[in-house]
Amino acid sequence: MSHNAEHAQQPQAESPDPGTHRAPQTPLTESAHAPREPGTSTEGPPRRPGSELLPQGERDKLTLRLQQALSTFVDSPRQAVGEADAVFDEIATHLTNTLTEQRCVLRESWQDPDTAAETEELRLVLRQYRGIAERLLHMSAPAGQ
Repeated sequence: MSHNAEHAQQPQAESPDPGTHRAPQTPLTESAHAPREPGTSTEGPPRRPGSELLPQGERDKLTLRLQQALSTFVDSPRQAVGEADAVFDEIATHLTNTLTEQRCVLRESWQDPDTAAETEELRLVLRQYRGIAERLLHMSAPAGQ
């Protein structure tokens, strides 16, 4: 047996560097014409409208800023309220931008006159609209409900 044949039969050791570790490739079993969730593609990570309105890292940063504002209130009330206002404004702006982007992605998936949206694709779009709307309605309810 040649050196290349032996090497091919031996299992490859995983790279010790986690930055170079690749996820195992899954075989493609989905038809090229199967309906996909709007905002998803066959390449890269899936983009699902409504999956995350504010990324965890941003939520953490804004939460920390708000906590810092609260803790400085005694020494500097006006500055604390100003910082809380800035955090609130940043959250509202980010949510508005995210929702606008998600609405565009959803609309493109069914309103484009060049594409014939099938019933299953329309069902998936409707499901995503419902999911986002329900999350927003839940957020708008008074605390404790």
